[in-house]
Amino acid sequence: MAKKKLDFFKKVYSVVIKIPYGRVTTYGAIANYLGAKKSARVVGWAMNASHVINEIPSHRVVNRIGLLSGKNHFFGNNIMEQLLESEGIEIKNDKVVNFKNIFWDPLFELK
Repeated sequence: MAKKKLDFFKKVYSVVIKIPYGRVTTYGAIANYLGAKKSARVVGWAMNASHVINEIPSHRVVNRIGLLSGKNHFFGNNIMEQLLESEGIEIKNDKVVNFKNIFWDPLFELK
């Protein structure tokens, strides 16, 4: 089981590294792209585990309404928000402003 989970995490990371600067996607969009539509929570686990891998821009993955639901898993206060804001993404009350405009859907973007 552990190998299967690790393989899925690697697939998640292969998508996350393709999220463009200044854009965000969701756990569910990644799961859907990987053909595991009901595995958004597992994508979240992969994001939590990714913080030790510097190349994974896990700050660009938010929940389905643009909420920074993973912010508590970053080292330090408001790091996720700060990283997104450094890319020009506006955050208000822990939520991405203009979420629909900057949403990146791998299902359509990675054809």
